[in-house]
Amino acid sequence: MKMQFAAALTLILAAVAARADTVPDDERVPIDLRRTTLVVQDIERSLEFYRDALGMVVIYDNLILTPRDATVEEAERALRLLMLRANDDYIGVVGLLQYFKPAKERIDLAGTSFMEGTAVLLFNVEDLASTFERARNVEGVVVLDEPMPVSYPSYDGEGVIEVIVSTLQDPDGFTIELNQLQSELR
Repeated sequence: MKMQFAAALTLILAAVAARADTVPDDERVPIDLRRTTLVVQDIERSLEFYRDALGMVVIYDNLILTPRDATVEEAERALRLLMLRANDDYIGVVGLLQYFKPAKERIDLAGTSFMEGTAVLLFNVEDLASTFERARNVEGVVVLDEPMPVSYPSYDGEGVIEVIVSTLQDPDGFTIELNQLQSELR
């Protein structure tokens, strides 16, 4: 029983250590990365990935028409913008944007992971095994790398950061890294 409690406590402490610390006021810079918006083909399928598989929470969901009082049929421009958060309503938000009017040309991102000019969205999760299984089962997801342990040099150069790392492409081909920290960031 004590061993189970110690193991559970270790996992909880690792999860707490993985949370972002607020930067002290005297070290703050005049900018925040508020949101990353992904232009997607099918926002409902993207919701299956980001909301249902990863566990993000929808904080904004609107149909945006130009002019604003037009119907979808009358509108010059019609799109749906949705925003999801992890643990902060202001920073680290993922936006999903689907254009209905005018139609946008689709770019095939297959095979572009980790190429110059592309981005990687990295998510730290508390239970990589479960999250990875849910994510891989969403239609259109491509698994690039199964979860595996990786060691990175620490920020302070004194040690290593132990992480279980996995990579995949979401239903639109955006590269996603799902990680579970095994040691403190330092």
